[in-house]
Amino acid sequence: MLLLRLYWEFFKTGLFAVGGGLATLPFLSNIADKTGWFTQEELANMIAVSESTPGPIGVNMATYVGFTTAGVPGAVISTLGLITPSIIVILLIARLLKHFQDNPYVNAVFRCLRPVSLGLIAASGGTVIYNTLFRSLPEASFLSRIDWKAVLLTAILLLLTHGISKTKNYHPIVWIAFSAVVGMLFFSV
Repeated sequence: MLLLRLYWEFFKTGLFAVGGGLATLPFLSNIADKTGWFTQEELANMIAVSESTPGPIGVNMATYVGFTTAGVPGAVISTLGLITPSIIVILLIARLLKHFQDNPYVNAVFRCLRPVSLGLIAASGGTVIYNTLFRSLPEASFLSRIDWKAVLLTAILLLLTHGISKTKNYHPIVWIAFSAVVGMLFFSV
């Protein structure tokens, strides 16, 4: 029953997450709240792992959740659940688009999907930023909830990747490796 539920939750995610892997994040947040398979904090960690590994973030996260929930079978089922709608939709669109590519209604639908995708991705980005820079301490004051180490690391990375021309063009893997090392040293204290 758990495998069927994993497939169904990720099938719905794959069906409605228009805009790529980052657009799956609001759906994953909902899955976390609804099922209890992982917490919002674990979701932030999954994002970091999924972004650091090769492959699409949505597929990586489906595989990760499936594996942590039900082992290898869960990983396979979750991944299949996420990609099945895309395969079906791509096959249908490829077949139909030849006939309707100049249709103004089809073009209007695609124009309207762009802001929806942007909104989903922006909302996900806001959630990731909030979960990274703030601790979940419900009774604490605003200033004591701020994770100052994360704020400092974020400011340093923004400065290095956007403010200093000498380091601006380094490959993203350099910054991922740098952040991993800093995280092990700085955040384990």
